Amino acid sequence: MAEKLVIDADPGIGDAVALTLAMLDPALDVLAITAAAGCVPGRTATRNIQALIELVDPFKWPRIGSSTLVAPLAHLDVGPTVRDPSVLNGPTGLGEAEFRTAELHRPRESAKVLVDTVRNHPHQVTLLTLGPLTNVAMACELAPELPGLIKRLVCLGGTIQVGGDVTATSEFNVFADPASARQVLRLPATKVLIPLDVSTRVILTYDHYDRMANGSAHRFEWLWKELISFGLRAHHEHRGLEGFPLAEVVALAFVARPHLFDTQSMAIDVETKGELTRGMTVCDQRGIMRWKHNIDVARHVDSQGVLDYFAAIMRNAAG
Repeated sequence: MAEKLVIDADPGIGDAVALTLAMLDPALDVLAITAAAGCVPGRTATRNIQALIELVDPFKWPRIGSSTLVAPLAHLDVGPTVRDPSVLNGPTGLGEAEFRTAELHRPRESAKVLVDTVRNHPHQVTLLTLGPLTNVAMACELAPELPGLIKRLVCLGGTIQVGGDVTATSEFNVFADPASARQVLRLPATKVLIPLDVSTRVILTYDHYDRMANGSAHRFEWLWKELISFGLRAHHEHRGLEGFPLAEVVALAFVARPHLFDTQSMAIDVETKGELTRGMTVCDQRGIMRWKHNIDVARHVDSQGVLDYFAAIMRNAAG
């Protein structure tokens, strides 16, 4: 039976790739995709999700949750040391592409769509978050019983032993809304964290790009030429990387191919006020039981396995 899945996302090129794979994977039943304000404003995230669904045209169209929230960094006096996500994703989040789509006729807020979907499928839905955890926190405020109804919560975010990606100490999704991240990490639910330590280990190189793009269906030409090619150029120009990190695909692979990962139960909290450490995920690894373990953390990933998963889904879509 296909895994029932809701994805909360702020597309973003990486999110767009993961959403495309999720809608094409026959092992996943994507019930809803909800927009989060993160690397793009909520309205832009909503339009991007709608455009992606229309481009992929999956057999079963997921529900769309909309957002009107402003991108989190717009509220902050972050200064020059914080990396602007538009540098790596383009002004609309989807590179330089202009995908036209009509406004939703009757938009429903992301948090309400999360609540309704989980209530309709109690103990069956995996919730995968690829952006800040604002919507999850709002959904739990709307429906305090929600954590007990979710099968599993998988969150892309945080860092354990490596540095941050948006500041020296912090990963973007947690930095963008640390109060919500702290609230979600403390929920009485089955939770898994996919931190930078693991999510950045899978890199799509130029060689991978050439092989996969040539083996992909022509109808997904936009994914390679408009999105991934922009991501490759941006990461080369601004980060000096000869490849595109597939962090969001790693998080999706944890849901679709959990055998590719090893996890460890850990005790983690979030710094919400530090001048230099806002959004830092703090892990108690002292070896003494001061903090209670509150989340499973992905610690190892079969990188080639994730790349094989990506390639297989695109190859099957071409067949």
